[in-house]
Amino acid sequence: MKLLLTTSRGIEDLAKKEVEGLIKRAGLKGKVEEKPLGVEGRIWAEIEESYYFNRKGKKREFEIASFLNENSRLLHRVILHISSTKLPSLEKEKALNEIYNFVFNSPIENYVKISENFAVRSFRKGEHEFTSVDIAKTAGSAIYDKLSKFGMPKVNLDHPSVIFRTELIDDVFFLGIDTTGDSSLHKRPWRVYDHPAHLKASIANAMIELAELDGGSVLDPMCGSGTILIELALREYDGKIIGIEKYEKHLRGAKMNALAAGVSNKIEFIHGDATKLSKYIESVDFVLSNLPYGLKIGRKSLIPELYMKFFNELSKVLEKRGVFLTTEKRTIEKAFEENGFKILHHRLVGHGGLMVHLYIVK
Repeated sequence: MKLLLTTSRGIEDLAKKEVEGLIKRAGLKGKVEEKPLGVEGRIWAEIEESYYFNRKGKKREFEIASFLNENSRLLHRVILHISSTKLPSLEKEKALNEIYNFVFNSPIENYVKISENFAVRSFRKGEHEFTSVDIAKTAGSAIYDKLSKFGMPKVNLDHPSVIFRTELIDDVFFLGIDTTGDSSLHKRPWRVYDHPAHLKASIANAMIELAELDGGSVLDPMCGSGTILIELALREYDGKIIGIEKYEKHLRGAKMNALAAGVSNKIEFIHGDATKLSKYIESVDFVLSNLPYGLKIGRKSLIPELYMKFFNELSKVLEKRGVFLTTEKRTIEKAFEENGFKILHHRLVGHGGLMVHLYIVK
């Protein structure tokens, strides 16, 4: 079985490691590859089929796609791969004709019963003369025409039994069955309060992985709606977890989210200002935060002073490591340097249509 797995750009290595661990945990054999055909934010997983016997003694196939959907913290979608190709031309008419023929000649009849209804969802990224709607219509026509050979296919755009997913990223075209559904895995069910610039849960978990936590205390000094803290608490982390938030509205929202996630008793929330950090805590082992930038702060002119004051305070209390996200590369590196922090790691991560900078410092 071959799966196409999606995640945020820049954390493919962490997602690959997670998937390898889950495959091993399930007692399965397989191989995992980052960036198939050079496409960022995507992972291949080829996994051997496995079977088990249920309580009634009947042989059943182990549903690896369901297992990944239920247990992954870093993936966005789990797509059962049908076929993929590179389009020879991106000129509109030629490309859409190629997509139609490619989909029609793929073994789609093996993935949907004639009694089931279907829909096509499309994702497109890159410079093209056509839209994702054009792709969905073209692929949908090819699937309908192919299935018509076996009976009368049924289309249900709102509540389909089977979701065919097409992805065109630059000139690479993927076709598969979306086992995740219409809501991405990074959209957690516990999120009852939305911060205007909340962090994807997948990226929060990537930050947690990169922090290499060892049971010490963890702080998010600008916690917003609480994503990092809640995801950490859901891992049953046994160290102290603290969140500080300046704005009461967001603090109330974070508490609501923690309550919805069932971890409100595991997080200490403080109404406070991160630029006065030493007023609230004497020391903390790890600090993880999605720092204010752009929409999160409103006025970008305030960022240099905010960062300088915050990292000055952080230098007084941080014992081990900090992991931070921002778009403000020059500003944060200046704040690091002037307050005695050493950069241990830096990478770019795709978030909200931007490539943001992720730093690990001590």
